[in-house]
Amino acid sequence: MLPLVLASSSSYRRELLTRLRQPFTWASPATDETAHPGENAEALVRRLSEAKARALSELHPAHLIIGSDQVAVLDRQILGKPHDFSRARSQLLAASGRSVTFLTGLALLDSSTGECQVDAVPFTVHFRHLSEEQITRYLEAEQPYDCAGSFKAEGLGVSLFRATEGEDGTSLIGLPLIRLVQMLDRQGVAIP
Repeated sequence: MLPLVLASSSSYRRELLTRLRQPFTWASPATDETAHPGENAEALVRRLSEAKARALSELHPAHLIIGSDQVAVLDRQILGKPHDFSRARSQLLAASGRSVTFLTGLALLDSSTGECQVDAVPFTVHFRHLSEEQITRYLEAEQPYDCAGSFKAEGLGVSLFRATEGEDGTSLIGLPLIRLVQMLDRQGVAIP
């Protein structure tokens, strides 16, 4: 089996990947994450996932490299990471009582052959109606400023939801493990 590399600096993705009980290393790829003009959310996450994996291929020439990227979409508008309280508050106010779809791109690159499997996995969060006070309390408690959509589903952010909908809950956190296991299986990696 070729060694695994996670092309991400995300602690959330690293934590998820440990669930598969396969040894891996990780490195942060240098990738411009700017959307191209007219690029839709699915095309963006697919392109960035593959670009992140390929960015590490020269340093890891005989590896299976996992790339991933995620965006949140509300009314066909891409919500990025808020980076601060004000933007997070605006995102959650806009999402209150509505549904936000998260698209998580996933790429598995065999750097020895250049073959790359790429997919985008959707997951929808249906938000409760949230007051400004609830949003403020949540943001002060969890400070999810590095998370698309302004919440941490694996933490207190779940209290903001009315329901969730999707095939793979891990995609919401940033790495769709069900799809990744299928991709790894195609590469001869047996899990479990």
